[in-house]
Formats: sequence, structure tokens, C-alpha cells
Amino acid sequence: MENHSEEAEYADPATALVKQLHTVLADTFTLYTTAHGFHWNVEGKDFSEYHEFFGEIYEDVWGSIDGWAENIRKLGVFAPFRMTDFISSRELGDPPLIEAKPAAMSAYLLDANEKVLECLNEVFEIATVANQQGIANFAADRIDQHQKWSWQLRSSIRD
Repeated sequence: MENHSEEAEYADPATALVKQLHTVLADTFTLYTTAHGFHWNVEGKDFSEYHEFFGEIYEDVWGSIDGWAENIRKLGVFAPFRMTDFISSRELGDPPLIEAKPAAMSAYLLDANEKVLECLNEVFEIATVANQQGIANFAADRIDQHQKWSWQLRSSIRD
């Protein structure tokens, strides 16, 4: 009989958690730089609204980066900080060079945010298995906030 428990899925939860935290830190940093770049470069008749909206997103995401790094440090591992470390650990890629239109930027941010949400959910699951409730709680709070960003981004691109 196969064991389908979470413990079996994460044979070494501590190692899996560190790896997933590196990924979430790198993806969060990538989402931050993308939202900040879109904030700078958005154009169009709704410029002011989207400039402010993208600013709210990047400020929130920026505010979580230190927390992710500190959660890595709590596990006794150095937090990555070099761009090469982020690039090698991330699952999100760089955004394409797209028109500076709010709808296109929002659609891209929605997709990127959804990928970050997947990563956050994985962190939550592994942290729970690894009995790291503080990290699981931090991840749960970030999941809630990123769900809000998904809702708002999704709503902003509907006609």
C-alpha cells in the first residue's frame, strides 16, 4: 500500500522548505521588480489609476521580501541576495517587452501573481509538515494578500 501522506511527499521537509523559500524569495523579488517597472512605464488614459495601483502592489510585495529572507535565516541558512542567486532560484521569468498599456500589464501581473500564489501554497504545505508554524503563518498571510491582488488584477482587466 502506498503512503500518500504529506510526510512521504516531503521526505526531508527541512531541505524542501529551504529550497521552496529560496524560490519564493526569488519569485517575490521578480514580481516586485516587474510591478515597479510597470508602475514607472504604464501609459494611457487611465495612467493615474494604474500608476497608483501598480505602486500599491510593488510596495506591498517589497514589504514582504525581508520577511522571506529572515524566515530563511531562522532555518540556519544564508539568504540569497545576489541577482544571480535570484535568477537561478526563480520560477518566474522576466516580463516580455510589452506595450505600456494597463490591461496588458495587469494581465501579465495577474499571471505572475498566480504563479507566486502556487509557490506560496507550496511553502505553506511544506512548513506545516516541517512543523515551522511561524513560516506557515507568514506564508498564510502572504497567500491572503496575493489572493487580493489576483482579485483586483482580474477585475481590472474585465470589460
